[in-house]
Amino acid sequence: MNTASRDIKIVVVGAGFAGLAAAASLFQAGFQNVLILEANERIGGRVFTTKPFTENIIELGANWIHGQDGNPLYQLAKEQDLLDESTAASKIMCLPHCVTPCDYFFMEGGKQLSPDSVDQVCSLFSKLTSKAFESELKEEHRALSLGEYLDVSFAETPSGTSEDGLKIFEWCKRSECTDEAASSLYEVSASQIGYYIALEGGFFNSLGSRGYQAILDALLRALPSGIILGNTEVKRVQWNPQGIEGNGPNRAVQVICETDEIIDADHVIVTVSLGVLKKQARTMFEPALPKSKLDAIERLGFGTVDKIFLYFSERFWPEDCAGIQLLWDKGPEDKDVYSSQDEEDTWKETWYKKICGFDTVARHPTVLCGWITGREALHMETLQDSEIVDTCVRSFTGWSVPDVTQVLISRWGHDPHVLGSYTFVPHWVNGVKEHEALAAPLPFCSQDPKIKVLFAGEATHENFYTTTHGAYLSGVREAKRLINYYSD
Repeated sequence: MNTASRDIKIVVVGAGFAGLAAAASLFQAGFQNVLILEANERIGGRVFTTKPFTENIIELGANWIHGQDGNPLYQLAKEQDLLDESTAASKIMCLPHCVTPCDYFFMEGGKQLSPDSVDQVCSLFSKLTSKAFESELKEEHRALSLGEYLDVSFAETPSGTSEDGLKIFEWCKRSECTDEAASSLYEVSASQIGYYIALEGGFFNSLGSRGYQAILDALLRALPSGIILGNTEVKRVQWNPQGIEGNGPNRAVQVICETDEIIDADHVIVTVSLGVLKKQARTMFEPALPKSKLDAIERLGFGTVDKIFLYFSERFWPEDCAGIQLLWDKGPEDKDVYSSQDEEDTWKETWYKKICGFDTVARHPTVLCGWITGREALHMETLQDSEIVDTCVRSFTGWSVPDVTQVLISRWGHDPHVLGSYTFVPHWVNGVKEHEALAAPLPFCSQDPKIKVLFAGEATHENFYTTTHGAYLSGVREAKRLINYYSD
């Protein structure tokens, strides 16, 4: 990079993993004039480590590092001894591919199912979803939604006619909704999820006593102090192809904050969530974004996943119990139930049925965590904590349930700086095309070759969307784009 490039001014919008990675990469390459604008008072975006109950942490947002090989966050955590590989700390949510005898499954009437019957259906479900993730679907299944493909395939097996088997299978689909951040698997593309790449190595990698905050702190140490402006929300990005006459040097872009402060820049890297773009993209950029980018923002899905933490006065579940999983008589991922409820708002009356169960939480012996996703999560967010707690502590088990003394509930769908949790590819959407369109820098036209606005964030990564490492790598990608631009 030449000496003149050191004065190039770059504004990064957002201090999540994408924004921090972009800024750190630019500084490492020699760029000195980098500023990060963060709308929130804290950094981290959808990573939120907190201590609401005791001196031990709770992850209100991202929980694990997914995958090891080629994962820069795993490598960073490994190098700085931030991982916790002890059995006690490796609590994960109960998913079909990792069900154990320590996961207690209860029918709505209180009957507990045997681990063998649960494992048989969950193993089958895992095999079916693996075919989709590994792009091994039969041709007749490729046009189906993920939910339809799973139903058709399950119906061809002996378990597909068992009443208990059908309820376990509905639980499996409900659990997968949490992974996909979707209201229903009937809204997710079966063929497109094959483009998502699960990195080799353990899929759930737990962090130590400081959680994800320790990784954020490590990234911050790579940045000069004072370059992050918190509580600074961006209202508009003006990227006039003819250039803008600012108060200082002639810069290509102006960033206008909600306070009406104007910041001149040569380049802007936008890392806001897809949820924020869905709400603000048509008013946030001037000139307007190209149609291909607006279409990508509209077509890609951005779902909500929330957590409900219940702190009990004492533990009431057995020592060997890793979680209490709930099987409903008419669960929301039953095709008939989904189809009937899609036409009206009756699903709001049974929003709690989207909760798969309540899992134990590392370092918190009297805390259970319930996961909920989609439209039910958004509805749950509008309710009072007391109403949510009263609904959640219904006893499936017949066990005596003590008082809930504290509660912590995420509300990502109504957080104005996020408006959701992570990205999924809806049925009939070409995910690769839309991820690429979302990631493309502006302007597109060859008449104005100068890059002005760049886009990063998990939604812009075609293979690692939904993940923290996807966000991180997208930030590095856009930093490299600018580094290469000034190296040519």
